[in-house]
Amino acid sequence: MSIQDARVSAITPDLEVAKNAPAAEPWQVIVKRWQVPSVVRACWQLVATLAVYIALWWGMYLSLEVSWWLTLPLAALAGAILVRLFILFHDCGHGSFFPSRVANDMVGRVLGVLTFTPYLHWRMEHAIHHATTCDLERRGVGDVWTMTVQEYLAASRGKRFLYRLARNPIVLFGVAPVVLFLFLERWPRSGARARERWSVWFTNMALVGLVLGLGSLFGFLPYLVIQLVVMGIGGTIGVWLFYLQHQFEDTYWERTEKWDYVTAALQGSSFYKLPKVLQWVTGNIGFHHIHHLNARIPNYNLERCHKAEPLFQTVRPITLFASLKAASLRLWDESSQKLVGWRHVRQLRRAAAASVSVGAGRKARG
Repeated sequence: MSIQDARVSAITPDLEVAKNAPAAEPWQVIVKRWQVPSVVRACWQLVATLAVYIALWWGMYLSLEVSWWLTLPLAALAGAILVRLFILFHDCGHGSFFPSRVANDMVGRVLGVLTFTPYLHWRMEHAIHHATTCDLERRGVGDVWTMTVQEYLAASRGKRFLYRLARNPIVLFGVAPVVLFLFLERWPRSGARARERWSVWFTNMALVGLVLGLGSLFGFLPYLVIQLVVMGIGGTIGVWLFYLQHQFEDTYWERTEKWDYVTAALQGSSFYKLPKVLQWVTGNIGFHHIHHLNARIPNYNLERCHKAEPLFQTVRPITLFASLKAASLRLWDESSQKLVGWRHVRQLRRAAAASVSVGAGRKARG
């Protein structure tokens, strides 16, 4: 699939991205009735979330005269609300938040500044992600670095070290989010079109204005500390959500010739069942199996779609407690069709060593 196909795949309303599925599949009819955006719902979500976010920043400004012990918890809460703003930004990128494309693009650009993410550039990369999710031969754009067991065993020592480092939870959920949003998003990727590159530069210029404005209001050092806490908390939650959406034990990966769009959505994308408060903070993104089946369904329709359609009742949920196991999973095992941890690799090595030893013993006796 070309990059142009990938761009189209995540934003076309009639799901033509599903090239491996018959055009008249029942699921297309099922999901299409939920992809109608609502101006009222979208405006309410946007205004309410922005109001909470701005109120928290105002509270942090006032709290600086009282104590940092009051400021930092407010910053942590602002980081959580930033996740919700990112979900609204995400819906705009899919053209699903408002009925109007112009409204989606305008709001998306503004939210892109607040989330430190260039809107058009991110939209292009995320479209590729939707077009290639769970395809072993099309990894590398908009996903978490995932190797198969055999790839890892055949890799050089240096590459194995880098992979272990990248999959370390402290790096993946602590360091990587800050690096991603503060540094990597400041540069366009190779192959980006002119409008996507300009999206990066304009976002960067807007961020300079934001930093100067809030820095002069808060004081630059206090502002930088607060912004790092907000981005750190929000980024960690966001990367964890993105990780768990496709990185769980019984997920789905397949080679291109056998890859299936519907299976990638319903089996390869998680249903993360969260408590109601966390579901609100994360903008219903836990219903990710539906989102990957039709990215044009707005977040405020996902739960109702899940509850109303029998098609989705067979998808096994992942609870908050059960999701913690996913942090220990590292590699895709093509033989067992499961995501596995380092223990599995050690077992394979011991089994291989024992096999070699047995073979050598038989040869010696012969």
